[in-house]
Amino acid sequence: MPQQRKTQTIPKAPVARILMNAGAKRVSAGAAETFADILYELALKIGEKAAMIAKHSGRKTVHEGDVKLAVRR
Repeated sequence: MPQQRKTQTIPKAPVARILMNAGAKRVSAGAAETFADILYELALKIGEKAAMIAKHSGRKTVHEGDVKLAVRR
């Protein structure tokens, strides 16, 4: 059975750069991919919360404050 290829939304290079800025000397491709997957899931959850906050406020547009509030929750 052929292995299915995952669609990556967040590019590996910027994710690896984040890890290096955090103090890593080297970052493996697997570590960058796993970190990107985790970041994507966290960003999706924050986005969903921000969208709910905007909807609760009677808006269709998500504002900066909605995102900041979603992160704090």
